[in-house]
Amino acid sequence: MSIFVDENTKVIYQGLTGSQGSYYGKLNRDYGTQVVAGTHPTKAGSDVDGIPVYASVAEAKAATGATASCIFIPAPGVQGAVLEAAEAGIEFIVSITEGVPAHDEAYFYNKLKRDFPQTRLLGPNCPGIISPGKCNIGITAGHIAKAGGPVGIVSRSGTLTYQALYELKQKGIGVTTCVGIGGDPVPGTSFIDCLRAFEADPETKAVMMIGEIGGSAEEEAADFIKNHMSKPMSAYIAGVTAPAGKKMGHAGAIVSGGKGTAKAKMEALEDAGVKVGNNPTEAGELMAEIVAAL
Repeated sequence: MSIFVDENTKVIYQGLTGSQGSYYGKLNRDYGTQVVAGTHPTKAGSDVDGIPVYASVAEAKAATGATASCIFIPAPGVQGAVLEAAEAGIEFIVSITEGVPAHDEAYFYNKLKRDFPQTRLLGPNCPGIISPGKCNIGITAGHIAKAGGPVGIVSRSGTLTYQALYELKQKGIGVTTCVGIGGDPVPGTSFIDCLRAFEADPETKAVMMIGEIGGSAEEEAADFIKNHMSKPMSAYIAGVTAPAGKKMGHAGAIVSGGKGTAKAKMEALEDAGVKVGNNPTEAGELMAEIVAAL
């Protein structure tokens, strides 16, 4: 199976009429994703290459039965877009937008947890999610992913998400689902959320995890892996050579006070039984060894 999304997922694109929203909305539709609607408050009744546009998420959901949305709204409007989708009953929200203020992220993260527990948010500042051959929501190029399992991927880094997919495809290894959780300080979906879902998925036989310096998410994931994961894993942590205080592109990837280093994260994962590569290619090779032994 896949986690979070599959071939039956119907998606609304919030921001479909913008240049990026229309480009990726049509690209995902052409991949096979059920992109059923877009929204714009002043362009209701129009369409984007045959995809109907509604004034609101609530109207789009009522007309199409969509359960997911993808947000291509500029950063100042993301908070409103996330809450609009949640209030409309959308179960899975993917926010691609980067540069969302951390204060906004903290606000809508906690509001979703408190008032809309049925809604899962992925992102912001993430590449999205792809269940190869079934559903692609976001900006991941579909052709770099091989369908058919047995590996699940979860990654903090967008670029390394793509490399992980392609490393496995080159080795003939398929993927159940690849989740890019994003690198902002307050991600809507965590490593642990994805690991828990992969552990419960019978078709995911092994998991590849891509982390990076900064914060404590990887150490927390290592603790979860040690206590709750039965499936073999490989991993890579970006930022081995980064000096103290270096920011690795993401707002959440800052090392301070000796915490959040690549070395500490790698050691924590190795202690949990994860095979850790020194570069993305090595992590892919370790996964190939794991798959061969399944």
